[in-house]
Amino acid sequence: MDDALHDLQQMSAALRQEAARVLVGQEEAIELLIVALLARGHVLLEGVPGTAKTLMAKTLAHLVQADYRRIQFTPDLMPSDVVGTVVYDLQSSRFHLKHGPIFSNIVLADEINRAPAKTQAALLEAMEERQVTIEGDTQALPEPFMVIATQNPVEMDGTYPLPEAQLDRFLFKIRLDYLARAQEVDVLRRYHQGFDAHQLAAAGLQALVQPTQLAQVRAQVQAVQVEEGILHYIAAITEATRHSADLALGASTRAGVALLLASKTYAALRGRGYVSPDDVKWLVAPTLRPRVIFRPEAEIEGLDADAVFKRLLAKIDVPR
Repeated sequence: MDDALHDLQQMSAALRQEAARVLVGQEEAIELLIVALLARGHVLLEGVPGTAKTLMAKTLAHLVQADYRRIQFTPDLMPSDVVGTVVYDLQSSRFHLKHGPIFSNIVLADEINRAPAKTQAALLEAMEERQVTIEGDTQALPEPFMVIATQNPVEMDGTYPLPEAQLDRFLFKIRLDYLARAQEVDVLRRYHQGFDAHQLAAAGLQALVQPTQLAQVRAQVQAVQVEEGILHYIAAITEATRHSADLALGASTRAGVALLLASKTYAALRGRGYVSPDDVKWLVAPTLRPRVIFRPEAEIEGLDADAVFKRLLAKIDVPR
């Protein structure tokens, strides 16, 4: 292991350890958020209310000293409320651009499926091209830029399904389940001792990385080696989703690219200069969850995405 990869592994471990000061029992989700940030990806967090989705986004922003804005998505939210608009200044008698909350490093799109498609579409350009167009004027978004969206998988009243084109822009879909009893007792104990989720600094959470360091880290990730067999393995996985009897829509080519980039980032964070088949396997579920559509028969049978992916992976030869 070279020094650069060792430092990257140490940084990843320090970020996860520091996050554990305020987050209990969500180690996998935190690790995936770090991978997504370094891979320049966006994340969809799915979980019932009270599973620390907002706290995760705030914690990540605090750890890397990033600007953080929260947008509460509602049925009456307009695209201009997200990206900004041109306003007239009476004092100067001139029009000027007023930036929306999208102009931040980490943007929490809370309950994203409560806004209509027109407002959700306002995020497409930002997520894909890292820019927005306001009244014909194109504005670049700051770096780093990451959207962390949340949605409730249970409550459907007053919600709008996310378009497939938008779901395909998320690097990961992370599902947050209830904590185990021992973990929940730990949360209760922390609140009993004075923990306040709105005061992260008071909880002792420290910033460990500066945003300017992320560009250097990404350069190290780019140098991670990928053998030809791994490329064929990823292509075989995405192709298998397109022929699955359980899926009406399989993963796109963009999904394969996302799986590749995520695997390289995860390998680097583990201190390795090469991608292994296990890296790819571990990332298949969160990467492909937002990119496939079930057939009604599969849903009736009670199958979920992870079960389908596990079934597909069992049929694909693993490169040696």
